[in-house]
Amino acid sequence: MVAKPFTLAVCCSLVAVLAACSSSGSPTMNPAALPQAAAPADGARAGSAGKIKHVIVIIQENRSFVNLFSGFPGADAPTFGYLHDGTKIQLAAVSFKGTGNGLGHGFTASLTDWNNGAMNGFDLSSPSSPTYPYSYLIPSSVTPYWNMASSYVLADRMFPTQFGGSFSAHLNLIAGTDKLTPTLAVTDWASAMPWGCDAPPGTKATTVDSNRNVKRGPFPCFTQFKTMADTLDKSGVSWKYYAPQTVGCSGGCDNGGLIWSEFDSIKNVRYGPDWSNVINPQTTVLKDAANGNLASVSWVVPDLKDSDHPGNGSDTGPSWVTSVVNAIGQSKDWDSSAIVIVWDDWGGWYDDAAPPQLDFRGLGIRVGCIIISPYAKNKVIHTQYEYGSILKFIEQTFNVASLGYTDKRAASIADSFDFKQAPRKFAPFKAKYPPAYFLHERPSFQPVDNE
Repeated sequence: MVAKPFTLAVCCSLVAVLAACSSSGSPTMNPAALPQAAAPADGARAGSAGKIKHVIVIIQENRSFVNLFSGFPGADAPTFGYLHDGTKIQLAAVSFKGTGNGLGHGFTASLTDWNNGAMNGFDLSSPSSPTYPYSYLIPSSVTPYWNMASSYVLADRMFPTQFGGSFSAHLNLIAGTDKLTPTLAVTDWASAMPWGCDAPPGTKATTVDSNRNVKRGPFPCFTQFKTMADTLDKSGVSWKYYAPQTVGCSGGCDNGGLIWSEFDSIKNVRYGPDWSNVINPQTTVLKDAANGNLASVSWVVPDLKDSDHPGNGSDTGPSWVTSVVNAIGQSKDWDSSAIVIVWDDWGGWYDDAAPPQLDFRGLGIRVGCIIISPYAKNKVIHTQYEYGSILKFIEQTFNVASLGYTDKRAASIADSFDFKQAPRKFAPFKAKYPPAYFLHERPSFQPVDNE
């Protein structure tokens, strides 16, 4: 069923909408040892050859699929849930400014919410306010997301690779893995900020073992696995990671500080020439799109205030994403672009879809995913995706080697596209805050997430 475009007729609150024209001791990985690319079993590469030249992954924060899209036509997006005792509960509508940050979203909280697949333990994770996780964002506060989903692809089976929070999620979005050994993986958050090679001496990553025991692990500056930086570099495919300035800058300073990028935790990137591909400020993506300077592959991370993260008191996230999408859509590169909007973890919010358990890490609790391209279909896609699905599509599109991690097992997002259709013309989306708002916004100098 194709969803009808969402309108503002029932959303009086948006009448004023504006147009948005240590080291680990492990041996250093040798990128030269990467295997040669093998032809994908699904044949997606042949179908997209020469048509997609830019893949842009826009990463937002801490929202389950149901929290974003409850009631969306044609999607698995119920308006009710169940408490652990079986009581059916109607989901409550909330706004961005009305949501707090008290919901646990680490590995252990995930297991509680999941409750062996019953998806009814969310009240147990929030004992002081047991019904609060059973909330959804009122559609008038996420109108751009609904309109994008109605016009292109809404993927209602996107699962994080792992139960848990942002650190492992962002690792999987650049590497397709978070495993240090076959039976030990990075999870949750490091013991000190910033995460990564710039962490203070003595900082420990958090790990989970094959028995799902969570404990402290090595310094969070990893050499134990490859990332997309290695496989893209080997094939001469350009990439950029747009990231905000964050911890390390205090007292209202405008310069200095560190960059909130998951590549900070990858030793050969942080201390090698690839660090120049980590771009600050993140708003540079708006200028790069307008000026035809997009890399072949881009990741885009927002400032905390624009991240959709609960508890920051800001409703600017949908407008930030709209600004990025419109900048690409109105550029000369639109006809060769694929945009994937994904949320990094569920943030503790209710979701009804029991994630398949593919190994001791997960899959984790379902998140939102919108896919936009001149070749994207116009429908809700029910294929089971994980973060490796995005990386697999990148590998297929640019004919580069598979990392051989979850990208190998995952279904590519290629079935969200129809490469036989004529490229669709882009119509800009409307949003509350225009691009100029973000270009002139004072940075928060806070981590996008600390869990």
